Amino acid sequence: MDGASEFTGIDFKNLLFEPNDKLDVSEFTQPAIALNSMMALAALQERLDQEKLNIAPQFLLGHSLGEFSALSAAGGIEPKQMLKLVNIRGRLMQSACEGKGAGMMVILALADEAVEKICADARSAGKQVWAANYNCDGQIVVAGKKDDLAALEGEFKAAGAKRAMLLNMSVASHCPMLGSASDELLEFLRPALKESFAPVIANATARAYRTKSEALELLKAQLISPVLYKQSIKNYEGETDCFVEFGAAVLKGINKKITQKPTFSITDLASLDEFVKFAKENG
Repeated sequence: MDGASEFTGIDFKNLLFEPNDKLDVSEFTQPAIALNSMMALAALQERLDQEKLNIAPQFLLGHSLGEFSALSAAGGIEPKQMLKLVNIRGRLMQSACEGKGAGMMVILALADEAVEKICADARSAGKQVWAANYNCDGQIVVAGKKDDLAALEGEFKAAGAKRAMLLNMSVASHCPMLGSASDELLEFLRPALKESFAPVIANATARAYRTKSEALELLKAQLISPVLYKQSIKNYEGETDCFVEFGAAVLKGINKKITQKPTFSITDLASLDEFVKFAKENG
C-alpha cells in the first residue's frame, strides 16, 4: 500500500481507513476500489502458493472500472500503473460531466428492448439518455442528463418497470457524454499497457482481447459504450468451473441471475477459505 501511495501520490491509508469525503469523488473512489480488489487477489495468490494449488484463470473480466483491475491481473499493466491510470480515468470522467447535470438511473424488471426503445425515442426528441450497463435480465442502468432521466421515470414504469430510480451519481458513465474523457484517456493508456497478456473480456464487446492494440481501442470505447456484463458471462460461462470476484460481493448476486456456475467473492478470511476448499475439492 505504501508503494502504491508513493507512486500515485494518493494517501491510501488515509483514504481507506480514515473518515474523509474523498471517497465520494470519482478520481479517488476508482483507485480505492481497484486497490481493494488487487489486495484480495494478492491474498488469494499467496494462499494458493501456500497450499501448492496450481490454479490459473481461463480469462479475466471486470465490470466498468473492474476491467482495469482485470487487465492488471492478466499481466497487461503493472498494478501501480493501473492505480494511477484509474485515478486519471476518474478525474477525466468527472471533468467531462462537470456542469452538464449528468446522472444515471437503474431500471428493474423491464426488458432490455423496451428500455432501449424508450431511450431511442427520447433521443429522437432531443433528450440525452442511453443504455449504459446490462447487468442481468431485469436490471439495466441508463445514463445521460439527470433531468432527462427523471422525465422518463413515468414512461419506464408505464412500460412495466418495477422501479426506475435515479442513482446518487454526478457522472454519466458508458455513454457519449464521456467523449472527451475517452479521447484523453487514450494518451495515458498508450505508454502504460504491455504488448500481450492473458485473455480479458471487453465490456464494450463481450469478447476476449489479448494485445495492446486491442486494449487501446476497447478501453477507449469502454467509456462511451454500454457495459455488456451479462452478455460476457453468458458468452464465457462454458469455459470455467466458477467465477471469483475480488474485494466486493456485488457481482456475486448479479451472477446468480445469469449463470448456474458458482461465484465466490473474496472479501475476508472466511470467503478465502471457502474458495480454497472448493478449489481442493474440484481439482
